[in-house]
Amino acid sequence: MYDVKSKVATEFIDHEEIMESLKYAEENKHNKELIDSILRRAKECKGISHREALVLLDCDLEEENHRIYELAKEIKQKFYGNRIVMFAPLYLSNYCVNGCTYCPYHYKNKHIRRKKLTQEEIRQEVIALQDMGHKRLALETGEDPVNNPIEYVLESIKTIYSIKHKNGAIRRVNVNIAATTVENYKKLKDAGIGTYILFQETYHKENYEKLHPTGPKHDYAYHTEAMDRAMEAGIDDVGIGVLFGLNMYRYDFVGLLMHAEHLEAAMGVGPHTISVPRVRPADDIDPDEFNNGISDDIFEKIVAVLRLAVPYTGIIISTRETKESRERVLKVGVSQISGGSRTSVGGYVEEESEEDNSAQFDTSDRRTLDEVLNWLLEMGYIPSFCTACYREGRTGDRFMKLVKSGQIANCCQPNALMTLKEYLEDYASEDTKAKGEKVIEAELKRITNPKVYETAKERMKKIAAGERDFRF
Repeated sequence: MYDVKSKVATEFIDHEEIMESLKYAEENKHNKELIDSILRRAKECKGISHREALVLLDCDLEEENHRIYELAKEIKQKFYGNRIVMFAPLYLSNYCVNGCTYCPYHYKNKHIRRKKLTQEEIRQEVIALQDMGHKRLALETGEDPVNNPIEYVLESIKTIYSIKHKNGAIRRVNVNIAATTVENYKKLKDAGIGTYILFQETYHKENYEKLHPTGPKHDYAYHTEAMDRAMEAGIDDVGIGVLFGLNMYRYDFVGLLMHAEHLEAAMGVGPHTISVPRVRPADDIDPDEFNNGISDDIFEKIVAVLRLAVPYTGIIISTRETKESRERVLKVGVSQISGGSRTSVGGYVEEESEEDNSAQFDTSDRRTLDEVLNWLLEMGYIPSFCTACYREGRTGDRFMKLVKSGQIANCCQPNALMTLKEYLEDYASEDTKAKGEKVIEAELKRITNPKVYETAKERMKKIAAGERDFRF
């Protein structure tokens, strides 16, 4: 039944193919000759198959694992350099009609306070985010056709893009809402969204249906085929992910890569991003029910092997993870992180008490955005608020061609530095600004194109003088 180009969920995510892949990897996890050949292929930066990736994930040979991590670092550096893209989630509403057993938004939860932001409240949240320095948001909302119809999401996007406070502006709105119709995806495209994001949670169909016993999300096929509909509607950039800890991680790891392979084969372009969240404690959720979570060691290896398997794709990690965990995975593959996040509805204007909680999950990294940037700069990274590719039409296959060829660095490096300079001028603490200026000075010298270098240097002066929003 397995057909990577099929538009039927159970054919491009075929259970038997996953089970055979699990068996194949188990049988070959000590096959040094095979592992060496997979690593040679990975080094070509064209990706490896889901079966090959699982062999590397299962490998427990110390010397080979060292090579996996080193190659992941090398490939990440080649495609993304030291740049780390920054974003924040914005929760619009926690009304939901689904019965997902792992999410506190489930309709039976009577403890959580239900909230839906008005357009004026959205405006205040966005101003608070702009005053932190954010330029890129990920919209989040529960699935409820009465309280959160598509018209509400569209109006909210329009509101967000309209707000210009001091030097602040949200330049890219990514959207994480429930699977919907081609018609509604066209409306999101027309509204100017960046990436459409939808997590699969788990690719194991039987477990998926148990985890989603009631509501529209119960329909495995409709949910799993959502990215095909989104791309048919003209949305160029889509983001996939699983919630590690809901099912056995090896199964979902294979399913995730099969989904990426399907999008590449059937739609002509793979996922723009892959997210790797882990289950977190939340209101009205029994922590003992989800006891197959993964350790930090396994989590780090998942990220490293993902970087080998889909070298072109942005890998996202949120504030679900601790500072220590985020530091580990940044080195081996992660290219986007959130900072200063709130997972409650209206939480940026007024942080909620434990008794009045509307959060979707607990955050582990509670540092401010400035503290996160300071930390990144100390480690030699370039925090980036860049949204240039989306605004210049470098999306979908156009973006991927530039990434795969390595030419994207001519845009990304100077754009990252210019957006960092904006942050330093407008929002940074004195210590962060001092560290950031040193990083900018050093990284400017690494720009190899003389024309790009001179233009970037000149624009840095203009930003210091008060001008904003330059991009290559």
